[in-house]
Amino acid sequence: MEKEVALEYALEMLENKKFVQLKGELQEMNPADIAVFVEELKETAEFDEKKLILLYRILPKETAAEAFTYMDSDTQMTLINAFSDKELRYVIDELYLDDTVDIIEEMPANVVSRILKNIDSDTRKQINQLLNYPKDSAGSVMTTEFVYFQRNLTVKEAFEQIRKIGLVKETVYTCYVISSHRRLVGIVTVLDMLVADGDTRVEDIMESNVISVKTHDDREEVARALSKYDFAAIPVVDNENRIVGIVTFDDAMDVIRDEDTEDIEKMAAMLPSEKPYMKTGVFKIYKQRIPWLILLMVSATFTGTILAHFEDALAVVPALTVFIPMLMDTGGNSGGQASVTIIRGLSLNEISFRDIFKVMWKELRVGIMCAATIAVISFGKVMLIDRKSAAIGGIVASTIFCVIVTAKLVGCSLPMLAKKIGFDPAVMASPFITTIVDALALFVYFAIASKALGL
Repeated sequence: MEKEVALEYALEMLENKKFVQLKGELQEMNPADIAVFVEELKETAEFDEKKLILLYRILPKETAAEAFTYMDSDTQMTLINAFSDKELRYVIDELYLDDTVDIIEEMPANVVSRILKNIDSDTRKQINQLLNYPKDSAGSVMTTEFVYFQRNLTVKEAFEQIRKIGLVKETVYTCYVISSHRRLVGIVTVLDMLVADGDTRVEDIMESNVISVKTHDDREEVARALSKYDFAAIPVVDNENRIVGIVTFDDAMDVIRDEDTEDIEKMAAMLPSEKPYMKTGVFKIYKQRIPWLILLMVSATFTGTILAHFEDALAVVPALTVFIPMLMDTGGNSGGQASVTIIRGLSLNEISFRDIFKVMWKELRVGIMCAATIAVISFGKVMLIDRKSAAIGGIVASTIFCVIVTAKLVGCSLPMLAKKIGFDPAVMASPFITTIVDALALFVYFAIASKALGL
């Protein structure tokens, strides 16, 4: 069935109160797909809040609760406002704790207050603890719902414990072994226990060399660690090595997606946004973009200053003006190539500040090869296509050689320096690099032209 037809079909069933038939159709869908389907229905002219609430209540309770976690914050808020206290308690009880925290962080104060009123005191205490962690820390994305054992338990006793509590934990395949003081001493998988004798103690089959992260570690580094070691989950410990939670791979994927989106926005000279483009208002987008545009405009005055300084040279040899855009664009593109490559390497921890001289040496060699190639081509262009003198061709070729080499060095070094002093390397991306290289290109161009032509 085509997507458009499916949307019309669902609306038709809602209008004609064919709820049993619609429920059957929805039951065959994955909860994540149901959430996407609901978002698509919201875009149709015939759909309204009443139909949204009705559609949600048609779903089986467990499916509805799971689909709720995948919906955007506006849809969630609409539903929460429509829920009775009983419905709200059921939905919250079905959510994992980290999902509840994510929802609370997106909601206005009045909605948060209502959610917290319908949560038991123990859960409320855990939520408040998670909310107190810094936004970009491991603690802010971890869940406290995991399986752990005392080290002296037998395999048989461990399985009995899993049967009692496993259904309300986010993952049961990897279990954590703790001491009497709740310190993390090992991990054991369900597979390890399945192939062991029932009377074997957990501590005899556990892996004691445990890789863990601290509560205040950067969440992006935690996500990278999960990817590096190919873990389904990684334990989070406090300063005394007591396990307080775990970060699962699905939360790590969300972190990587958010961080990559933020880097892309910074590389495009915009302040990071918290909502999807279609959910962001015009004024909000304006506020994200205007600071960088102002900064780049002001920084571009250096270019104007250089042009003004060499105004007399331009008046004597007007032909020099023709090649300014080509030189500036080539320099900016060269610097952009280097900066994007290095920013990506820094984000993947493939490069660190101690590699700066190795990186600069490599980019210097790459820059010389690129510059030599482009210089020869540009000389031919000036002579054969633009029909200018050999002197002008030599000036342009020499300038473009120097500009490309310089741009490569600037483009590779600035992101590394930015990270060293605590800034996000993505800030030093194409727009910023281009502005710097433009000024350098003009300065080099007119310096060479002045010497060569005796201006």
